[in-house]
Amino acid sequence: MIVDILTPDSVLFSGEAISVKVPGTKGQFEILDNHAALISSLETAGTIRVITSENKVLNFEAKGGAIEVLASKVIILTES
Repeated sequence: MIVDILTPDSVLFSGEAISVKVPGTKGQFEILDNHAALISSLETAGTIRVITSENKVLNFEAKGGAIEVLASKVIILTES
């Protein structure tokens, strides 16, 4: 799936991934390829974990934001 993690100032990550784990406001959840469509808010502070298609684990600190999942595309908007 394609994952984009964006802040107002930069692109933190843009590429292929096999898994994304995010800190939702109701608890942490994981997105895999072909996940059902959803929109959710993110916790005010937490870690976004991406496992790339090369099996590299990348962690990004997030301060709030939102996630949108459509088909095999994940867009995460965060403040940092």
